[in-house]
Amino acid sequence: MLRIIRDITEAQQELQRISDRTYNENIEQQFATVKDIITTVRKRGDEALFEYTEKFDGQVIPLNKLKVSGSEIDAAYQQISPDLLKAIQLAAKKIEAFHQQRVPKSWVQFTEENVVLGKRYTPVDRAGLYVPGGRASYPSTVLMNAIPAKVAQVPRMVMVTPPSQDGKINPAVLVSASEAGVTEIYRVGGAQAVAALAYGTQTIPQVDVITGPGNIYVTLAKKEVYGQVGIDSLAGPSEVLIIADKNANPVHVAVDLLAQAEHDPMAASILITDSNELASQVQTEVSRQLENHPRRILTEKSIAHYGVIIIAEDLTQAAQLSNLFAPEHLELEIESPWDLVEHIRHAGAIFFGSSSPEAVGDYLAGPNHTLPTSGAARYASALGVETFMKYSSIIEYNSPALDKVSQAIIDLATAEGLPSHANSIRYRIEKKNNDS
Repeated sequence: MLRIIRDITEAQQELQRISDRTYNENIEQQFATVKDIITTVRKRGDEALFEYTEKFDGQVIPLNKLKVSGSEIDAAYQQISPDLLKAIQLAAKKIEAFHQQRVPKSWVQFTEENVVLGKRYTPVDRAGLYVPGGRASYPSTVLMNAIPAKVAQVPRMVMVTPPSQDGKINPAVLVSASEAGVTEIYRVGGAQAVAALAYGTQTIPQVDVITGPGNIYVTLAKKEVYGQVGIDSLAGPSEVLIIADKNANPVHVAVDLLAQAEHDPMAASILITDSNELASQVQTEVSRQLENHPRRILTEKSIAHYGVIIIAEDLTQAAQLSNLFAPEHLELEIESPWDLVEHIRHAGAIFFGSSSPEAVGDYLAGPNHTLPTSGAARYASALGVETFMKYSSIIEYNSPALDKVSQAIIDLATAEGLPSHANSIRYRIEKKNNDS
């Protein structure tokens, strides 16, 4: 049963416990395993990939089957229903339209001092997209990772994803990749896939940025290769926090909590409300909806360990508790969400009102569903076009402009004990004076 907490100090402690749930007692051993995998893949390439795939996934993948063929992608279109294809295409259209609005623009500024300053944005050359398998297949993850790279005009997108037990990739995943412009797909997952993307193998090319969620081994691998490549984030288990008032529909609140819990046994589902009546109704409704849930065992584990209802004094206190947790997903199931949002400082995505469940954002609203977790919303944002781009500063001084600031630069360089820095200015000024 979903627990109810009324003491605020206890609630704060519980929120911290849930936020820290990814730091388990085995983390050091898991990290050591990941480092060994990365080192081995870096040294032995494809050979190590095949060995680890057989060891961890029980899959024997021949070299000529590592890359998904074009005929497999074509066949996938025949293996999904017309309605699913339309849904994928609609989602792709909406996601692309949103991200087109977020493309950073290069700019230059011409100052009165004859100085030109600016930023020049360019995409990375190669993006590595990790799409998890395991408990489920996620075509939405393909779209959310690939489309921003496509919009950024990344020349080469490389996708990796673990195959199912029959060695195949879910057809909806392949169709989503095709619709998003990905044609280079490899059937490999885990830390070994991250290592292959970071350092390259005989078959899989080295990339510049790796994005996409995965299990603890994938996350630790991304952490280890960061610096060799860029990454989007260190994604932990998913989470939702719902702030609801007395007017919220308990059936809707309960199903939104379960929609998060069914992801993973470590997913977190949190309700904060100022209504005792709603808290009791939601508690009862969660138990009722779990009775015949197709993923009951997994979902019950999540609710039992990382599900909670907190009774707050008022909605302002609810917002304060939410900021403490900094949730990946925040639903405001209240009468005036636009008033309360002024008190919200940290959240990956905010859903306003009773007709905006998290599932809308998960699939086709447009904003990215790859979001900061485990409190990272305090300093991080959703995956976006910017993830696949970087900028170069533009600086141009003419001679008169350099004259105006030359002594200040010389003084600063001298203070830092860097004589050649100072001389790089001094010699230019002296040459100009001699020429004149």
